[in-house]
Amino acid sequence: MDDTAVRLTGLTRRFGPVRAVDGIDLTIAPGSTVALLGPNGAGKTTTIALLLGLTPPDTGTVTLFGRSPVEAVRAGRVGAMLQDAGFPAGATVRDVIELARALYPRPLDTARVLALAGLTDRADRRLDRLSGGESQRARFAFAMAGGPDLLVLDEPGAALDVAARQVFWAAIRRYAADGHTVLFSTHHLHEADEYADRVVMLAGGRVVADAPPARLRTLAGGRTVAFDLADGPVTGLDLLPGVRSVRVDAGRVSLTTDDADATVLALATGRGFRGLSVTDAGLEAAFLALTAPEGEH
Repeated sequence: MDDTAVRLTGLTRRFGPVRAVDGIDLTIAPGSTVALLGPNGAGKTTTIALLLGLTPPDTGTVTLFGRSPVEAVRAGRVGAMLQDAGFPAGATVRDVIELARALYPRPLDTARVLALAGLTDRADRRLDRLSGGESQRARFAFAMAGGPDLLVLDEPGAALDVAARQVFWAAIRRYAADGHTVLFSTHHLHEADEYADRVVMLAGGRVVADAPPARLRTLAGGRTVAFDLADGPVTGLDLLPGVRSVRVDAGRVSLTTDDADATVLALATGRGFRGLSVTDAGLEAAFLALTAPEGEH
């Protein structure tokens, strides 16, 4: 049996005239941490709903560990944390963890779930008395309590402050470190950059890029050569090999280039400079270029 964690083939889904998902092909190997990154309306939430079997595709297929979504969920291999999840009124953290454990054939120990989610000292507190960050971690605890091989998280960092987000992502990292597959959607660039092994960028319901974060930084923005001029005017820099743009800020020159080696070599033979640095383009630059509507690149 195919043990690929996620396999989406030719997936499409329309809502009236809007094609929310437009022919997505995607495979995810077991043990990966993958981010679905894209602007609002890119198709992230719809893709997750299709993946979990909550919405049927118009065309295409979804398999999770070689099974249909329904079969994989029934077998206890999939857990999910969705944006609109709710809990029974008056339930405690321990209550919802025990509920989730009862639904899975091989659940994690309650104490371990509490520890992974950072909720050991909140186990008997009612959910309606938790902070926003603690509530998100309680939803995460519910999603992982059954020990699913695949954990799917839809915008898990939404509405969290900086401190709460750090604690929450530390919990997700602990779960992923045990060899579980984690798929999360986000529009926060730093979350995808810091926590994912691989980033799948969506725009207009399509995959526009699929690579490790470091690789994505180089796909659209080239590299940046920065330096302080030792002498001479800031002229002719746009004529150096590979240079696409020139920016000067407080005496610091930044060149965006498609060929950093050629740019630096030509620069070194033409004028003096100090404090040379060569860096990859940021993920933000790649994101904006790759997700821009056609005609705006």
